[in-house]
Amino acid sequence: MDRLPLPLAGITVVAVEQAVAAPFATRQLADLGARVIKVERTDGGDFARGYDTAARGLASHFVWCNRGKESIALDLKDPRGLDAVRRLIADADVFVQNLAHGAASRLGLDAATLCATHPRLVAVDISGYGASGPYAGKRAYDMLVQCEAGLVSVTGTPEQPVKAGIPAADIAAAMYAFSGVLAALVRRGTTGRGGPVEVSMLEALAEWLGHPLHHTMHGGTPPERTGLAHAVIAPYDAYPTADGGRVLLSVQNDREWRRLAEQVIGRPELGADPAFATNAARVANRARTDEVVGAALKALGADEALARLEAGGIACARLRDLRELAGHPQLAARERWREVGSPVGPLRALLPPITLPGGDEARMGDVPALGQHTEALLRAVGMTDAEIAALRRDGVAA
Repeated sequence: MDRLPLPLAGITVVAVEQAVAAPFATRQLADLGARVIKVERTDGGDFARGYDTAARGLASHFVWCNRGKESIALDLKDPRGLDAVRRLIADADVFVQNLAHGAASRLGLDAATLCATHPRLVAVDISGYGASGPYAGKRAYDMLVQCEAGLVSVTGTPEQPVKAGIPAADIAAAMYAFSGVLAALVRRGTTGRGGPVEVSMLEALAEWLGHPLHHTMHGGTPPERTGLAHAVIAPYDAYPTADGGRVLLSVQNDREWRRLAEQVIGRPELGADPAFATNAARVANRARTDEVVGAALKALGADEALARLEAGGIACARLRDLRELAGHPQLAARERWREVGSPVGPLRALLPPITLPGGDEARMGDVPALGQHTEALLRAVGMTDAEIAALRRDGVAA
């Protein structure tokens, strides 16, 4: 049987994007076969290019979010640069932007304006707080939205709220923009019309706060911050091992507790002890529960502790750092690593988590240099060599 093509092969995306939310959304589209044209500033491009130099001189955020794209550098404040973008959009299926509030509207690149002109276009506006309301014009960086959405109120220790270690608000918005594009393309397939898609970082992250939000709204008590522990289950935490590792385990019911007491702790009588026999009792006596479990695991190396927990049917995990994730045996066994090209040579990257068996593998294209495709793209929209040279001379294109 012939292999299926990537589902977005033949789809063209134009993106005026920066930072993480829009670039991560459009990278998902590129991985699934779409042609993604990234419009960048002439003076340095997407500012995420300058976040760090950790990826062999390139910024780690940029490498993560921008593989498989074509880069064109234009000054959109110049009518000639804006005209070039409009020409690109005229032949596109999807347009995505996450400019500062009001900037896209001033340029005529907001979703409503573009969809009125191009009925088949799917146009996406990604914002911090939405196009209306008292927060519409407020600056919206990831950490700020994590605070406004209440994520930091449920993340951390009892003493200290902390932000997530990844840009959770950006990623949430990116993934809803990605799925919104897919849904709009399906609708276009049945109606012939594209239409606007709106995603805000606050609303995306608020959706992800669903469990603690509903717990609070309907139960009246916000969940406590418990670090790696669980607010209503015990034992559920990470415990040190004899060799300096840490093992996280989760006991989901009282049968598992009895197995843990017998096979790992070595004290079967704790299975029936009223202080530990039920989850409610273990939570009420969390300090004693953790002391008993911690003492047992502290006497074992991490490998032995995990082996015993697995043998007892207890959910468990090794607490890994990022270097250990990069060498994770499961990712290696499933052959999830690839190399992508970049201006500094090949870089290691994970296959995207969407796997489509029976079809072509995800297209993990190169990370582009700033303006790498400017000339080819300007020619493709009908500009002459003389016009392109003038744009370069005047700093409108790079």
